[in-house]
Amino acid sequence: MKKTSTRLADGRELIYYDLRDDTVRDAVDRRPLERTVTTSEIRRDVLLGDSVAIASHRQGRTYHPPADECPLCPSRGERLSEIPDSSYDVVVFENRFPSLAGDSGRCEVVCFTPDHDASFADLTEEQARLVLDAWTDRTSELSHLPSVEQVFCFENRGAEIGVTLGHPHGQIYAYPFTTPRTALMLRSLAAHKEATGGGNLFDAVLEQERAGERVVLESEHWLAFVPYAAHWPYELHLYPKRRVPDLLALDEAARTEFPQVYLELLRRFDRIFGEGEPPTPYIAAWHQAPFGTLEEFDGVVREDFALHLELFTIRRTSGKLKFLAGSESGMSVFINDVPPERAAQRLREVASS
Repeated sequence: MKKTSTRLADGRELIYYDLRDDTVRDAVDRRPLERTVTTSEIRRDVLLGDSVAIASHRQGRTYHPPADECPLCPSRGERLSEIPDSSYDVVVFENRFPSLAGDSGRCEVVCFTPDHDASFADLTEEQARLVLDAWTDRTSELSHLPSVEQVFCFENRGAEIGVTLGHPHGQIYAYPFTTPRTALMLRSLAAHKEATGGGNLFDAVLEQERAGERVVLESEHWLAFVPYAAHWPYELHLYPKRRVPDLLALDEAARTEFPQVYLELLRRFDRIFGEGEPPTPYIAAWHQAPFGTLEEFDGVVREDFALHLELFTIRRTSGKLKFLAGSESGMSVFINDVPPERAAQRLREVASS
């Protein structure tokens, strides 16, 4: 992998990740852009104990542009985009309309491929590995920023999810705090560790799931399963079998095998609802240990956390979506219409031939 860092016309950082070491990236952003001004602010909810990012400048972000005006395609001729070069393998750049900025963290966009009409599932294993390497590199770089406590790599796919740009891409949020969902996991880890005299809850979950009926795919280094208490109609959790706290700690064997496993899971997601159905909308989310102090979680250290990816869709059946209505949005109590055992069975049925 070759990494080349440059700057866009408004000062934002852009980084090319290339498969070939001899690739030259010297294209200049020719757009007449002024420096971006953001108004991101973190506000603490004292009743719930969580934080909210207030980012009013995002109201003006690009919204469903036609394909020939996509800002994530390469620049060609006089058609200028966020990527100055006429081609790329993988590229990462600072979001022009970030939810988090400055002392409030950082937001980046990850473009998986220059092919506007492709999806992550269309990538080759070599391309998918390059994305993994980019996620890992950005996790390392962002973790060293003084304002960053947790790095979150994710992909939103599909208009039903709320995606406003159809080009295959993901995002990276670098939060200045430990996210509420991660804090819940850490508290459960701490309680289990104390109750079992040092046991690890993630290890216990993997042991239980590996012996059950909800396993969807198992390889030498990875395990994918539908969790016992799945919140979403079709929800997969993918874990490396060797517990590590973050992407940086994955060994080469797991890195090498990841593209094959992950691409297979994504392709199964597109087959859940049968032939002729539109692409399955999904969210793919990497959960990594925070880089900040864990003092508030009694006895827990970073190495207790287990890196894993959660992949889920809001589509519950053909033509129908799972909405977060009163119980989910008002009380954070999910009601799942698809039994996890049935979801796992379906995801096994649609395996590639």
